[in-house]
Amino acid sequence: MPSPLFADRPARQPEPGAVDALISQTRRLRGGLVAVRRDAVANEDDPRQRWQRALVDLAVHQLDDLGAHLGQLRAGAPEETDPETDPDAAPEDTPDTPFTSDPGAAYGEPAPPRTGSLLSRVGSAEWNLLTDEVCWSDELFQIFGRAPESGPMSLDEMPTMVHDDDRCLLQGMVTDCLIDGKPIDGEFRIVRTDGKVRTVHMTGEPVLDADGCTASMWAVLRDVSELRRSQRAVRDSRDSLERSRRIEQTERRVAVQLQEAVLPPWRGSLRFAHDGPAPLDVAAHYLPAATTTLIGGDWYDALALPGGDALLTVGDLTGHGVAATSSMAMLLGALRGMAVAGIRPAALMGHLNQLLETSVQPALGSAMCCRYDPVAHTLTWAQAGHPAPLLFRDGAGHVLRRPEGVLLGATTGAVYGEAETRLLPGDVLVLHTDGLARGSGASDDTGTRRLLTLGDRLAGARDAQDGVRAVLAEFGEEQREDDACVMVVRVGG
Repeated sequence: MPSPLFADRPARQPEPGAVDALISQTRRLRGGLVAVRRDAVANEDDPRQRWQRALVDLAVHQLDDLGAHLGQLRAGAPEETDPETDPDAAPEDTPDTPFTSDPGAAYGEPAPPRTGSLLSRVGSAEWNLLTDEVCWSDELFQIFGRAPESGPMSLDEMPTMVHDDDRCLLQGMVTDCLIDGKPIDGEFRIVRTDGKVRTVHMTGEPVLDADGCTASMWAVLRDVSELRRSQRAVRDSRDSLERSRRIEQTERRVAVQLQEAVLPPWRGSLRFAHDGPAPLDVAAHYLPAATTTLIGGDWYDALALPGGDALLTVGDLTGHGVAATSSMAMLLGALRGMAVAGIRPAALMGHLNQLLETSVQPALGSAMCCRYDPVAHTLTWAQAGHPAPLLFRDGAGHVLRRPEGVLLGATTGAVYGEAETRLLPGDVLVLHTDGLARGSGASDDTGTRRLLTLGDRLAGARDAQDGVRAVLAEFGEEQREDDACVMVVRVGG
């Protein structure tokens, strides 16, 4: 095939209007990407945002290259002009939407070292095997950082500027082209005279004489360093995102398994067969948060204690994932043990506060612990920064008055108060964590008022599980920001 450097006639040029339309479309696309890049929140600790940012940078690089090529196409065959001084040499570089080899420059960010404009990053060469004549374009000297007065390099000299690890690659491509007539299409790294390493993409073909022998070889070399850097950034950030997702999935699986192992195994209603006249019917439900895939530190529990009393408790620890779930398991295990040992609710809260304060994984938590005496029909309870129980009687509900109590882990030596409430047959208690009533942006007072409107539905419930369904019908579909637990306790008669 004839050499593109020494063609005896110009190729047919495309219609200028069509090229101008393509350039305008490319500029509009790049302007949209600039806006996306400018408005993006750059959080380097977030793998997803790093991946998104790298994709935008890569797309800008590719559009910059496309704009440069379209500009060359519109300008026609290159003239003997200096691309650095001739304004028509880079028609795509206009003040309104500049094309630049570095996406950061469009956003006022520091730009990495460059080898020149986009047009100077594409050069061409031809090596005549019959006369040993070598022709390099001016752009190729810029790519290699080689002074024009030093002259172009022969095929034998080229490897001296190629990275040690890529010399065999270049030699193989050149040999295949000269001996076997194969086209060249590959990349290698060069070490410029200023010591900078650049990545060059080389395409070329042999030029045959009348007898079919290789007479010369031509090639087009393109500096793709910035483009490959952006591609590596996309690949690395994508891999980081995938690792983050796998870690999150593993953490969620472990947290779910730990939660299932710790929370009560019963489903539906749990009936305490007390000897007294007022047995308890208990049901509970855990609701995950809508804004995270990780399990939180919310818990609920109901436990028959020695002597016939019943333990009722709900609580919430800050955080999500394995750390929060493991802290919840530790706290709930300690609570059960102390309740079985006969420690009253107020003193129990004080011990939990000390345990959480000295834990290896510091956290804050709210909790409520109730002890029900079926013989005396009394509920003795203490709380640590937790919503008070709601008592429904004859279809009307009210909030029990909270005794003194600060969040668990908030302060050393906290003292917790204790309250006592007499329950009657038919009474319904609703215990919950604050994530249930708060919902999506609602205040605690708003959520409490909504719970109190459920009096008639709770009064008509067949059992505690039916009462839980009534609560879930009101709150279950909300996009809550935190996990939540709800427990419904029905006093028999």
